[in-house]
Amino acid sequence: MTEWQPVIGLEIHVQLKTRTKMFCRCENIRGADENTRTCPVCLAHPGALPVPNGQAIEWTILLGHALGCTIAERSLFHRKNYFYPDLPKGYQISQYDKPLCEGGRFLVPREDGQLEVGIVRAHLEEDAAKTVHVGGAAGRIQGAETSLVDFNRGGTPLVEIVTEPDLHVAEDARTFLQLLRQTVVELGISDAEMEKGSLRCDANVSVRPAGETGLRTKTELKNMNSFTFVTRGIEAELERQISLYEAGGEVEQETLHFDPQSGQLSSLRSKEEAHDYRYFPEPDLVAIEPDAALVGELASQLPEHPATRLRRLEETFGLSFYDAQVLNGSRPTVELFEALVEAGAEAKASANVLQNQLSAAAVDPATVNAAELAEVIGARDTLPRETFATAIGKSGDAGFKAAPYLEDAAVSDADELEPLVDAILEANPDQVSAYRGGKDGLLGFFVGQVMKETQGKADPRVVNELLREKLKD
Repeated sequence: MTEWQPVIGLEIHVQLKTRTKMFCRCENIRGADENTRTCPVCLAHPGALPVPNGQAIEWTILLGHALGCTIAERSLFHRKNYFYPDLPKGYQISQYDKPLCEGGRFLVPREDGQLEVGIVRAHLEEDAAKTVHVGGAAGRIQGAETSLVDFNRGGTPLVEIVTEPDLHVAEDARTFLQLLRQTVVELGISDAEMEKGSLRCDANVSVRPAGETGLRTKTELKNMNSFTFVTRGIEAELERQISLYEAGGEVEQETLHFDPQSGQLSSLRSKEEAHDYRYFPEPDLVAIEPDAALVGELASQLPEHPATRLRRLEETFGLSFYDAQVLNGSRPTVELFEALVEAGAEAKASANVLQNQLSAAAVDPATVNAAELAEVIGARDTLPRETFATAIGKSGDAGFKAAPYLEDAAVSDADELEPLVDAILEANPDQVSAYRGGKDGLLGFFVGQVMKETQGKADPRVVNELLREKLKD
């Protein structure tokens, strides 16, 4: 039986959160009433001319640095021609053979090493308007009764990132995409929310016999809007292609829709090639020639890369790959973790509290006083469970102090508890005789008496050890 190797490449679209649109001065905001953020430029009125958004260009260069790309000394905008209701000009201003960023690489840490994903290009373009499908399959075009167009989104700055076909496992595609999203968010250039459309992913998928180096016919899965759906969609298409080949069929190049509810794939259209779009340079825009000093300055603004930080968390603090990966999902969480360790809290205990109790309590890590929380974590073994949980839940409050909670710390000093244990045994001779006669369940009675006298502050483990020792025959 043939062993098949998946070949996966991704095309990711990231909406930039600039104040205005890419080629006009309409507000670039989400959630406004339909068709209220438009002008003659983004509606393609005759004679209206585009003016590039300088902030969008700088942010694309910044992202290019984070992707390890070469920044072009001279880049061009092109017209990408196609006809669709959400494209009023009949073409999209995009980039073709002279992209702003190209030839990068992106490292994805894994437990068994790391995966290197090549970046073909990251280019800047304008987004299309939004088509709203009414009725049918949950807002999808299939089976829709009517379709309406909201032009507010038309003209939003959009960066398209194209990877090499270096991914061979659907789950790796998901991990790459999650890490890429985190990178974009930490750069501060986009909210990158898949469910809201500011991050969209297409996957180019093919299979080939293991050991074969050539590429076979690929299909494109379009606009998957969650990490889970990306994984499931790729897995479904891989299964379909393998079944086709093993049945003696051939894969046709086409664009597919994955329905996450049914798990089914359906064809949208035959896949276009570059020549179908009839690219040509945009005559109304001059070339982009970023100043070398600006390019260098933007490179110096890069924060620590999430992939680099994950490895540092492992190596510096001795965390497992899983713990480092969970913490690394949020830079504020990592910053709080490092502050806790600096304040004297134990690294693994801090990681456990942050990814479990603090997360469950929905506390914003950016609001936590690390020095006070470090004291609570240090006393976690002596605090009653309820007290510890309450302290964690309040740790983000203004003016939070550990001291009131530490007063509830369990008494674990055996020398301090021993006189109390002796007094309780002396006051209950009948129960002592019964326990020594075989009624082991009375141990709970003695523990309860100690806890009552200490108002619940005695360490049950120490109390149990003392009682068992003194109740021996």
